[in-house]
Amino acid sequence: MMINNQIAAIVIAIIVLAPLVGAITAGFFSKSIKNEGVSFFTIVLCSVSFVLSAVLAYGVFFYGDVYSATYYSWAPISNKFSLDVGFTVNKITVYMMLIVTFVSTLVHVYSIGYMKGEEGYARFFSYISGFTFAMLCLVMGNNFLLLFFGWEGVGLFSYLLIGFYFNKDSANIASLRAFLVNRIGDLGFLLGIGAVILYTGSINYDTVFASLSSIDNTQVVEFLGISFSPVTLMCVLLFIGAMGKSAQFPLHSWLEGSMEGPTPISALIHAATMVTAGVFMVARLSPMFVMSEAALSFVLIIGAITCLFMGLIAIVQTDIKRVIAYCTLSQLGYMMVAQGAGAFSIGMFHLMTHAMFKALLFLAAGSVIVAMHHEQDIRRMGGLRKYLPLTYVCMFIGAWALAALPPFSGFFSKDLIIEAAGSTKVFGHDFAYAMVLACAFVTSFYIFRMFFLVFHGKERMTEEEKSHIKESPLSILIPLVLLAIPSALIGWYFFEPILSQANGLFGDTISSYAQQGLGGLSVTAHLASDEATATPLTFVKHSFHSLAFWLAFGAFILSYILYIWLPSIPEFLSKTKSGVGIFYHILVKKYFIDFLYDVVFAKAFLLISAFLWKVIDIFIIDKTIVHGSSNLIYQTGDSFRKLQRGYLFDYAFVMMVGVLLFILLLVMV
Repeated sequence: MMINNQIAAIVIAIIVLAPLVGAITAGFFSKSIKNEGVSFFTIVLCSVSFVLSAVLAYGVFFYGDVYSATYYSWAPISNKFSLDVGFTVNKITVYMMLIVTFVSTLVHVYSIGYMKGEEGYARFFSYISGFTFAMLCLVMGNNFLLLFFGWEGVGLFSYLLIGFYFNKDSANIASLRAFLVNRIGDLGFLLGIGAVILYTGSINYDTVFASLSSIDNTQVVEFLGISFSPVTLMCVLLFIGAMGKSAQFPLHSWLEGSMEGPTPISALIHAATMVTAGVFMVARLSPMFVMSEAALSFVLIIGAITCLFMGLIAIVQTDIKRVIAYCTLSQLGYMMVAQGAGAFSIGMFHLMTHAMFKALLFLAAGSVIVAMHHEQDIRRMGGLRKYLPLTYVCMFIGAWALAALPPFSGFFSKDLIIEAAGSTKVFGHDFAYAMVLACAFVTSFYIFRMFFLVFHGKERMTEEEKSHIKESPLSILIPLVLLAIPSALIGWYFFEPILSQANGLFGDTISSYAQQGLGGLSVTAHLASDEATATPLTFVKHSFHSLAFWLAFGAFILSYILYIWLPSIPEFLSKTKSGVGIFYHILVKKYFIDFLYDVVFAKAFLLISAFLWKVIDIFIIDKTIVHGSSNLIYQTGDSFRKLQRGYLFDYAFVMMVGVLLFILLLVMV
């Protein structure tokens, strides 16, 4: 054991609380410490979390240590059930801790240059430090309480960050959409936690996993008219939460709007933190998911749909940040395909490589935006490579890694996912394999389309704009270089550990899904037994004979031809009235899903609320019940008042009417 449990408990507390202290310092003491102090304290405290995470990672990976600490019992409900605040650091959690704290620290550093002179500088640093704290709670918690706390925490801070420019209506709408769409997923997530408590009587991961074997999984549970087994019900409901947080189809529409926030936020949300929470959750709860092939199939199919359909939308985007945003959606689909195939470790491998090259792409895009004085339309760029040479090189590394072309990191993880989709026997694997294979072409095409339009070809800027373009400051360039290195090399280092055992790098923290069609092996173990995966170099050589490579490389060549040599062709195709033109229009409208949401949900609820307001509230309650009853009493009193004027003939008339009514009553009886 590298360090004892008492010291580990203190270290874990510091890792979690350091970003929170930074958030509080930046939020409440910014006037005292000024902007320089804000950035200094938040960066140092986030760096402390990263360094200490690395210390624990050393003990976990090289000594096999597992560090746990329970700090207090928040709500002891009974002898058998309590809500505790506790954390566990094992192979999968420390893996995420390193990614989150590393990327977050670089985003903090990058933000010094990007946010310089912006109003709300301290508020921005407070939000991103708070975001990091919530994400650490999510990944380090050893029970569903901490998972839910971190889950909602990153949702809250993403709402604040997306709406950072709160004086813009578009930012307010985007932040509200993100908040509401995530609430839809979170409803399923809460119901899933409720189902876990119902069937296992606990929220602690270890206790829940140990209880799974005693659940009668042949029992049929009816939910919303659909039959489930208990474990399938738990997994499907929990995955609905992941669909919202990780922007899976059809709960994906909020992620594009996150572009309304500053570019460093896009890197933080899209790279290694919030959107990967759902991927991490499925892997963390893999002992539950492997007990339900129906749940795995659901994950596999949703991931495959998201992968290709979101990638196609990226082809027609003209905003540099939105191209990368839809790229994120597509890559999250890849990760979910791996999880659904039962290759949990490979999905987490792609999470890591994606964190590096996606953060690199977003921060490089931010460098371009700063150089172009916040112009984001790629149609107004071109030829920027001679003005921004270092940004150009970093963007190329990120694009090549994303396109999964060897030898950069994205190639190793994404090609393993394609191989896993082709090898697994989970229902829907043929569909998923076709989708991820087609997406290999689409991904390479849209990212190099953006790359060539921005850095090559005709310069589409004005002479005045050209005179002001210059390379970004060091505070922006240093994080780019530090992200470019792992984007190029990290796949080589982790390829063999991921495949070295049946459970790969993560040991028994991720369950294996043994499949009958694979001789009782898991997908990961099956791929590890193939000669092509013996070493990273043999896998690179193998790729030259694979369809995925030639699709990606062909898309690279095609994008160069269409956007450098023959740019008139895509322009002509986009304007045609049939065929490609219609498909182009459908992609521009994003399959009309936003329109459908507006009609079915937004406008329908507006009509319902208008009906309730005008008919129920104003007419029935106000005019009929409230004002109507008072008017009735007033009118009745006014009518009877007229009969008491003191005239004899009024009284005689009343008496006569009374006598007539009495006689009528006697006759009828």
